[in-house]
Amino acid sequence: MKTYLYPKQEEWAALTQRPVQKLDQLRAGVQQTFDLVQQSGDAALIELAAKFDKAALQSVWVTDEEVAAAIPQVSEELKEAIELAYSNIMRFHEAQREPVQRVETMSGVTCWRKSVGIQKVGLYIPGGSAPLFSTLLMLGVPAQIAGCREIILATPPSADGSINATILYTANKLGIKRILKAGGAQAIAAMAFGTQTVPAVDKIFGPGNQYVTAAKQMVTQMGVAIDMPAGPSEVLVIADDSADADFVAADLLSQAEHGPDSQVVFVSNSENLLKNVQAAVVDQVAKLPRQTVAEQALNNSIGVVLSTLEDALAFSNLYAPEHLILSVDAPEVLAGQVTQAGSVFMGHFSPESVGDYASGTNHTLPTNGYARNYSGVSLDSFVKKITFQQLTRESLERIGPAVEIMAEAEGLHAHKNAVTIRLTKK
Repeated sequence: MKTYLYPKQEEWAALTQRPVQKLDQLRAGVQQTFDLVQQSGDAALIELAAKFDKAALQSVWVTDEEVAAAIPQVSEELKEAIELAYSNIMRFHEAQREPVQRVETMSGVTCWRKSVGIQKVGLYIPGGSAPLFSTLLMLGVPAQIAGCREIILATPPSADGSINATILYTANKLGIKRILKAGGAQAIAAMAFGTQTVPAVDKIFGPGNQYVTAAKQMVTQMGVAIDMPAGPSEVLVIADDSADADFVAADLLSQAEHGPDSQVVFVSNSENLLKNVQAAVVDQVAKLPRQTVAEQALNNSIGVVLSTLEDALAFSNLYAPEHLILSVDAPEVLAGQVTQAGSVFMGHFSPESVGDYASGTNHTLPTNGYARNYSGVSLDSFVKKITFQQLTRESLERIGPAVEIMAEAEGLHAHKNAVTIRLTKK
């Protein structure tokens, strides 16, 4: 972790730059995958599973028998933990339902807005060394609540062609029946364009590697929506002398272990705390199974000491972190000044990992500075808001002349006539 003591404000912008994502260099390869899937459909998915996952698939779909066989493989302890997380995520997202409110903007003119679930959605869940069944909960629960008619889950198979048992158990709990054995850009292509057996979806959700990220961004230019631009995971921790250095180090490493391109940032008003945190990081990282990954991430990470916590918060707002931890004595004061962050964790006993799994908030969050203009996934991500309006003849007589004048001023005479013909015809 590189350290910076009291950098001047004009130097902050350079310090908050993320490592450059070279997605443009991946586009040609991703386009080849797109072309193959569009040309050969399911056969392309089987071919690419053999190439990238070393799996010899007979079918691209998980069978009911595979799901049934997976359920006993999940320990009762883990099932109980998933149940607790599911309950909290469900409760938090249920509260986001928006009731229909009819508004009479003037006498006889009634307007309202209704939330309607996106009809077909695709959920991409990474597999490999960290099968993210927690992300399936974060995406599947709001999709359930929104009433999405069709949910396709795509996740890469292991070399024996199987899907992680906990992912299958979680999908079963969520009522997701269609589980596609596909990873990488080919999974995004299948859900975006459709194949012989995979229906094309309207919106794609979920994290992934750089190829998945590039593929998701590319399909947005082809009429398919995505949850948000995504990049490597990140956390920024603001801490003062009331913080426990061991707690802070654990929070930093909880993000660093995600991947070698993850970024962690520590900001404090205490040089002594910075030294203690660095020592705690060295001690804890040596004990992690993913030590090599975490150490690579730490090479991209920084520790900054500034004069005040207010400066630290201003630095954080400039960085716009995916996760912001306020490990300070009075987090409520700083929290009120947060303007740019994906999700905020307040106080010494609110580790970011609780939000990742079970507190109820969604962990699918904007990264790479997109917290400046994107929200994390919520119930709203899975619905469209459709507006309605209804007028009586009397109200059209009152509002119509204003519409006629405005339409004529814009030179749109057919617009004007749509009102005039109603007002003049008896």
